[in-house]
Amino acid sequence: MNTNVADIRIEDYDYPLPDERIAKHPLQERDKCKLLVRNPDGELSTRVFDELPGLLPSRSLLIYNNTRVINARLRFRKPGGGATIEIFCLEPVTPVDYAVSFASTDSCSWLCFVGNSKRWKSGGLDMTLDIDGMTVTLTATRESREGNASVISFSWDNSDVTFSQIISAAGEIPIPPYLNRDTEPSDSSDYQTVFSHIDGSVAAPTAGLHFTDAVLRDIDAAGMERRELTLHVGAGTFQPVKSDSIGEHDMHSEFIAVSRDLIMELAATDRPVIAVGTTSVRTLESLYHIGCLVSSGKWNGEVPQWYPYNADHPHLSRGEALSALTAWLDSTGSKTLLASMRIIIAPGYDFKIVNGIVTNFHQPKSTLLLLVSAFIGGDWRPMYDFALDGDYRFLSYGDASLLLR
Repeated sequence: MNTNVADIRIEDYDYPLPDERIAKHPLQERDKCKLLVRNPDGELSTRVFDELPGLLPSRSLLIYNNTRVINARLRFRKPGGGATIEIFCLEPVTPVDYAVSFASTDSCSWLCFVGNSKRWKSGGLDMTLDIDGMTVTLTATRESREGNASVISFSWDNSDVTFSQIISAAGEIPIPPYLNRDTEPSDSSDYQTVFSHIDGSVAAPTAGLHFTDAVLRDIDAAGMERRELTLHVGAGTFQPVKSDSIGEHDMHSEFIAVSRDLIMELAATDRPVIAVGTTSVRTLESLYHIGCLVSSGKWNGEVPQWYPYNADHPHLSRGEALSALTAWLDSTGSKTLLASMRIIIAPGYDFKIVNGIVTNFHQPKSTLLLLVSAFIGGDWRPMYDFALDGDYRFLSYGDASLLLR
């Protein structure tokens, strides 16, 4: 592993962020937020987000994450009016496939965080629901513990109801903890992008929250192309870097799904690739590394955290890596790549696919701030000082930036 990357001190990515600068709600008109534009020469300017179509490079290929946030937070009450036990669904265990799990009609199990866990000694927790006029009893049973999480088995007594319907009726949208407020009814729509349609995330790909149908139409009218991919955002996206150096930080695993057609297009396109959000960046860049692993005969289903910096990395061209990946998919008869990845993108990373990023303003000492710094290839502080001095709104419901190189 490249020791220069591993030795990066997270303390160098800290900055003061007063609570009043954290946007607690989005603007009423999503596309009227501020847009900080950073040109390749480092010049900074303030625009409005609905101007984005005219600011993107000519013939851009805009790629965004189509994941949809699920009602992942379930609150059960122990029998007899006892303690409230909160179960926060993270990812499916049985069936492991998201779509199959959501389509289950009698039972499934998920890896979950359990709040007030000490008050749940044993036995099942029940919840009675009304779904489309049907009374359904949902039961949660703890099967095992996995570190600071638990595998929870869910079962229900009506085979006409899917797990997707269960959590839609029983759960609530899990807004980020740094908002320091309870979920409100408006979050059900505010915390979803206009292009979300694949259930699975427990946090929104927030750069996409600024897009409206009008902005998308303007992008189309400007002669640009739009594509989508899937990365289901897990709770690990809020995990702070607690170690002094990033070499000691363990990245969380994330599920991605990308069509063969998009991979083949990326292998040959000469269009500037603009990624909406850090989730799209990490997915797109992971495609390159999966192709390198495939070509080396080392692909096992997950991109390791430090693989981009390994001395034995073959460093293929983008076309070579993505062509190898496309050929491998063809050999398996797959039309969609399903994989996991853990890569960390930090200063010293060599971008292979992404030419521009639409993103928000991220938490201090976060891996997302490391990614931004890596992309702009210089000091991140002038950009963040510009935003702080310019009264920008920060984090999930805050303002946006367009980073070009």
